Amino acid sequence: MTVTASPILLYEQDLLLWTEETIRHLKAKNFDELDLDNLIEEIETLGRSEKKELKSRLLVLFEHLLKRLYVPMPLEYNGWERTIRGQRIQLELVLEVSPSLKSQWQESCDQAWRLALKKVQGDYPDTEFPSTIPFSMERLTLLNQNFW
Repeated sequence: MTVTASPILLYEQDLLLWTEETIRHLKAKNFDELDLDNLIEEIETLGRSEKKELKSRLLVLFEHLLKRLYVPMPLEYNGWERTIRGQRIQLELVLEVSPSLKSQWQESCDQAWRLALKKVQGDYPDTEFPSTIPFSMERLTLLNQNFW
């Protein structure tokens, strides 16, 4: 499909069509036709999105690990454990698609831990949670070991 609108205008009006046109230009090596500023922005956004997903999955994992380990609500354990297993699978998929995220594992864990701790402390003010991480942050351990 040939589009008559300028690439910048197309980007603002129809992102999907802009994407299709950009792919067509890249495949045809029509580099002069590319909307480079918006293409660069989209690629940067994609990278940020991958990093955010890693941190978001870790946050949910830590929240549920903390609840499972410290909140005395046995009727909730099964649900928390299912969430833990689900997040671990999703983290494996994220790392499979973007293996370079492994280099950001520790930093992402540190940030996600702080936020998860803050969240569960607010949700369960009568429960005492550890101020430091009570389990290994090593990737394979965190993704595979049950801590309870």
